[in-house]
Amino acid sequence: MKKFVILFCLILIGLTGKSQVLISLLLGDKLNSDQLEFGLEGGFNWASISGMETKNLAEYINLGFYFDIKMKNQWALYTGVLIKSNLGVDKLTASDLTFLGVRTYPEEGHYKQVIKEFLVPALVKYNFKNHMYVEAGPQFGLRYKGYVEFRSNIAGLEARIREDNEDMMQKLDAGIVGGVGYKLLKGKGWTIGAKYFYSFVDVYKSRSGTKSSSIHLKVNIPIGAGKAQEKKSSEK
Repeated sequence: MKKFVILFCLILIGLTGKSQVLISLLLGDKLNSDQLEFGLEGGFNWASISGMETKNLAEYINLGFYFDIKMKNQWALYTGVLIKSNLGVDKLTASDLTFLGVRTYPEEGHYKQVIKEFLVPALVKYNFKNHMYVEAGPQFGLRYKGYVEFRSNIAGLEARIREDNEDMMQKLDAGIVGGVGYKLLKGKGWTIGAKYFYSFVDVYKSRSGTKSSSIHLKVNIPIGAGKAQEKKSSEK
């Protein structure tokens, strides 16, 4: 878990700086206004698949971008794309491996189902005056990669073998999301939150009841919002 925290922080810091420069050059500060907030979303994801014998959660890092569109009163529409967002399940059992039809190895190790998806939320969000919020709505996904990964570490020698099995999976995904969060700096800074995703679509074509689910801890980082506010103040 410590490795995930360190890696996530390094990636997020690097991507934030590069993205700010790139977006500033291409689009300036036009993506942020009184009615629209644009930025990066990153965080951790603990995923599972129902209908499998293993119940071990798989851990991943998520990265993407978001649009927070303000509507009437305290309502908003939250959307965007999680570009790096994996789902799946960890420590597959012998029964799970038989169903998946993958090769097994005599070395000691564990097997993990990895599913790579683009995830697009379309959430209705309500912002409380204390800067807390709740959100809920559908989320759609496109599965573009899937494989079973075998990992082994014997006497300091690490092995990692992947066997593709995306042909077993449904390409399109859809489900529902519910979440809560808090916006820092009196509603003008980063946002921290948690959300839960449950899919209505079976992962595998040949087995019903194999639904993806995941718990996300996320951080939203607005990009260019500060510059947009400074520009607006200077124009008054």
